[in-house]
Amino acid sequence: MSVSSESNPSETPQSEVASEDAVSAPGVTATEWLTMPDLVDVLDETLGRVRRLIDEHYLIGSRRSGVFAVPSVFIVDDHPLSSLRGTIIVLQDAGFTDDEVIDWLLAPDEELGRSPIDALLAGHKSAVRRVARTLA
Repeated sequence: MSVSSESNPSETPQSEVASEDAVSAPGVTATEWLTMPDLVDVLDETLGRVRRLIDEHYLIGSRRSGVFAVPSVFIVDDHPLSSLRGTIIVLQDAGFTDDEVIDWLLAPDEELGRSPIDALLAGHKSAVRRVARTLA
């Protein structure tokens, strides 16, 4: 695998920190963060394919911990959550940055009665996108 260029010994501590970092604000969906090497393992894909999934908005991540990572809650049964891509695109079209998209997905929403990611996981894609469209 071509992961060796991404996972050198100097990145190991950052990778561990990113993986253990969880969103812990009240009411926010707690999640671990998966680094690129973690994503390669979890998705059982090449590094190039993982990058393509991110470029094509099937996944979204952040460098807020210093190393690029994706919330683990965005992965279901070793695949990106299928309803995530369209929701990411709607929010980006509304002018959201990647960090803002992630924050909105993980934070509770009054209209949905839970966080948007929890609603997506429960199969309520239309309701989530309806709320997302009102944010433009």
